[in-house]
Amino acid sequence: MSTTKLAPKREIFGWSMFDFANQGYTLLIITVIFGDLFTRVIVGDAPDYRLGNLLWSISLAISYLMVVVANPICGAVMDYSASRKRFLFISYLLTVVATAMLYWVEPGWWWPAMLLIIISNFAYAIGEGFIASFLTDLGPRKALGWISGLGWSLGYIGGLIATAFALFFLGDVSLDNYPTIRWVGPFAAGFFLVAAIPTFIWLRERGTKRTLAPGQSLLGMAFQRLHTTWSAMHQFRDLRVLLVSIFFAMAGIYIIIAFSFIYGAQVIGWDEQVRVLMFVTVQITAALGAIGFGVLQSWIGAKVTYMMTLSLWLLAILAIWQTPLLTEWFRLWFDVDWQAQYVFLIAGVLAGASLGASQSAARALVGVFTPLAKSAEFFGFWGMATKLAAVFGMLGLGLMQWAFGLADAILFCLLLFVVAIIAVLPVQEARGSEVAEQWRDLDK
Repeated sequence: MSTTKLAPKREIFGWSMFDFANQGYTLLIITVIFGDLFTRVIVGDAPDYRLGNLLWSISLAISYLMVVVANPICGAVMDYSASRKRFLFISYLLTVVATAMLYWVEPGWWWPAMLLIIISNFAYAIGEGFIASFLTDLGPRKALGWISGLGWSLGYIGGLIATAFALFFLGDVSLDNYPTIRWVGPFAAGFFLVAAIPTFIWLRERGTKRTLAPGQSLLGMAFQRLHTTWSAMHQFRDLRVLLVSIFFAMAGIYIIIAFSFIYGAQVIGWDEQVRVLMFVTVQITAALGAIGFGVLQSWIGAKVTYMMTLSLWLLAILAIWQTPLLTEWFRLWFDVDWQAQYVFLIAGVLAGASLGASQSAARALVGVFTPLAKSAEFFGFWGMATKLAAVFGMLGLGLMQWAFGLADAILFCLLLFVVAIIAVLPVQEARGSEVAEQWRDLDK
């Protein structure tokens, strides 16, 4: 039984505000505006934008691969030196600076754009692991579901606010509007800079700072701790199996995050007002899904909740792929002549409800299986799995859409979520929680 007490409300709120702040980066830069701007304007290889899509996939894959290498090492250093907040602050500043510099990218300057995306997305993505490592400090294991859900829910509210302002003031993604739309970088950077301030005011650094042995370096200590932890990982079999499932699920989720609005523009051919409506729909349903499933998780358990969200993803992917068929069915069955871009909103509702809920449930379940003394290190493994998944997903879809086109390549996501569901079946939540609770860190 967990002995961790519930943290003060303002600390939980401060922790959640980092999700509120960084979601502006995800949506404005990766999902809604800059990804579309990169493929259609900065690279601009019309009519099918296959080179732009491939270069975008490569940029994200490189940044995530950097996180795969750095996250476990940083986690070991943070646990040993009680420096999670310091590492979080550095990643936050690097994200802000690199994102703001996107303003100076001109159409055709695809390599500077790629470089800045690699740097900013690396800093943002590794910061996700840093902030997640504080989750186990905020309450007993049974409460981690709603705490994680609160963070993700506030994240989508933050994304809704940031992107609504950006879409209203910056306009559409086009070459003619480039002098205005280029401000998306500084806008996203400024939003992140200001909105994350409560995190650094109220979030506490817990743990005991330890002194290095004579002649020992931080890097050497980190590798030693990682070796010790890796040798003991056979005790955490439920966490190991969960990370395999998370790998496949997050590969699919990162594809949707990076390509959903590109898919809408290139395959569905939606109008500007439908793009805005899709954004609002996804944000609202994602916020409701994250907090709703987070509360439900306290009643039915994290594993069952996680599997429910993955099943919902299967329906969402099928709806995305078969939007033209659904459009025809609505015409035949209900005698309504809707355009495909409006039927595509149905897929948006399903994807939104799945999006926040699945990531929140996975993060909470990792927290349930994580010993307090290894929180940064274990969430470093979580970050490694999720970002390695992003590399796999980005490159996999990038190559498939290069060969078959984006419309059919989306089926790759369906396979990923099926494998994720199968992989998580052996996990026993109670056993994994008990192992984490009984773990004692011998490296004092």
